[in-house]
Amino acid sequence: MSSMASAARLEARAEREYEKRRSRMMKKTPGDIIFNIVNYTVFAIFTIICIFPFYYLFINTISDNELVRKGLINFVPRGIHFENYIRLLQVNDLFGAFGITLARTIMGTLFMVLASAFVGYLVTKKEMWGRSFWYRFLVITMYFNAGIIPWYLNMAMLGLTNSFWAYIIPGIVAPYNIILVKTYIESAIPGELEESASLDGASHLTIFGTIILPLSKPILATIAIFGAVGHWNSFQDSLILMQSAPKLYTLQHRLYIYLNTTSNLSALMSAGSTSGISKSVLDSALNGKVIKYTIAMVTIIPILMVYPFMQRYFEKGIMIGAVKG
Repeated sequence: MSSMASAARLEARAEREYEKRRSRMMKKTPGDIIFNIVNYTVFAIFTIICIFPFYYLFINTISDNELVRKGLINFVPRGIHFENYIRLLQVNDLFGAFGITLARTIMGTLFMVLASAFVGYLVTKKEMWGRSFWYRFLVITMYFNAGIIPWYLNMAMLGLTNSFWAYIIPGIVAPYNIILVKTYIESAIPGELEESASLDGASHLTIFGTIILPLSKPILATIAIFGAVGHWNSFQDSLILMQSAPKLYTLQHRLYIYLNTTSNLSALMSAGSTSGISKSVLDSALNGKVIKYTIAMVTIIPILMVYPFMQRYFEKGIMIGAVKG
């Protein structure tokens, strides 16, 4: 009994000593407190700097247009209304253009991610025929660009003008994304997993589908963000290739036309030629700045909504994929 009691006392003493050491370790010195205050302050300021441009755009789109035109809206909205968004929704075939942009973003991103993942996996296989040549050939394409005219002629010869597939096919093979996937696979996925699957009789396609794809979510999410933002914001291909197919205009192209129309009306108003133009159209022309702000908000909102869900994968994928080439 005495031995058990002494053991209990020793255990209690050890626990008290541990708690004392733990409290001393957790006790913050004045230097730690100052560091935390400075650290939190810097990050709070940085957060405000990042968020404020979007806030500024938003309050200017819902404030009184005349005050916005004079530059009087900086921090607090005044004369709140949503007429600018309602007027933008009345743009000709805006919803059709939104559908085209959404379709190209989803399909283009999906095909690009799958192609980048598969090709990136292939170029990690030493048994691939001509692996070094094909990999170097992909890398070289990153540094050479023939220009817009040869690109247009090439697209015309391939029959991709006035075709929805002109938005999808050219972006399927993305050398930079292939390099990221290749680097990620070599850095983050142990080769022993593939060897074990091969010994069990799994083919390269089976390994790719059951091992590589599930374990590559971080880097695939990263390149998916790159691809989605590129497709969503692109309008040059629509502007050049869809001249005879207005139904295939992207959202950015439609908004670009709308902005140009209001700019031209503003120029006509400056020249005094406003006969036959409705009052609502004239009001739009008077507030070109507001139109730009509203268009900017409409185009960035979808990306802002998607990014938070991909952020955890994005950070991990871009860091691991950047370790080596």
